Amino acid sequence: MADVDGVVEMPAPKVSERAAWDLNGWPVAVVAFLVLVAAVVQFAFGIANGHDGMVTLGVVLFVVGVIVAAGLTAVSPGRARVLQILGRYAGTIRTDGLRWVNPISTRREVSTRIRNHETAVAKVNDADGNPIEIAAVVVWQVEDTAQALFEVDDFVEFVAIQTETAVRHIANSYPYDVHSEDGVLSLRDSTDEITEKLSVEIGARVHAAGVRVIESRITHLAYAPEIAQAMLRRQQAGAVVAARQRIVEGAVGMVELALDRLSEHEVVELDEERKATMVSNLMVVLCGDRDAQPVVNTGSLYQ
Repeated sequence: MADVDGVVEMPAPKVSERAAWDLNGWPVAVVAFLVLVAAVVQFAFGIANGHDGMVTLGVVLFVVGVIVAAGLTAVSPGRARVLQILGRYAGTIRTDGLRWVNPISTRREVSTRIRNHETAVAKVNDADGNPIEIAAVVVWQVEDTAQALFEVDDFVEFVAIQTETAVRHIANSYPYDVHSEDGVLSLRDSTDEITEKLSVEIGARVHAAGVRVIESRITHLAYAPEIAQAMLRRQQAGAVVAARQRIVEGAVGMVELALDRLSEHEVVELDEERKATMVSNLMVVLCGDRDAQPVVNTGSLYQ
């Protein structure tokens, strides 16, 4: 479902990240080690002396030590641990180092480092229906680990698919190029505006998965091979027309200036027919794509 601005509206997330209860793991590790050593000593001493109570105590201490040690969890920098207790979300650990948590909890590791995803070159139609090739790269990071794990099946694959979908949608929404100056955005000329819209759309699509989009850029943009030559000729023709238009505008200004200067300094008095002849000759000389060949007139302007 999309809102009025055309940006997709994803379902609201049902779970959000919160800090899990945990302790510094090193003191607990020392305690667990001492309990296990005491269990081994008690068990060995009970076996050697035939004391069943000491053997039982050694077994109990060993089980307690194993349970305590099972709660030790190592958290690497740039990674987080998401805890679940009997299927329920119990919080996230972001503090790196050795931590101790509830021993019966399951701990899933999630990378919170900055990642890059580059889409494959896709062939789509732009807003004018012309086939083009487009690819983009998006820089993203997991912002909410709970949403990343519980709101989607695979958040990495989800980001990849939604990024490609957003790139295709942006390509379908704007023309590759515009041939007028009416303020219409184009994929080729409005790079900053298009990439900003792309980042907004990707961010809206992956927000439900707890992902934050840092930046996105179009890395490849070209006409499809089957129309590339035709579009190149069209661009060349447009450039020629624009150049001719600039030349004509300049030539008209030069002719107007020449006539005004001749009249101002009274160099020669020209009637309307002579002015027309002079304008015609000057326009031919100024607008021609070849050097003018001078012709010496030995008569009058009328011969």
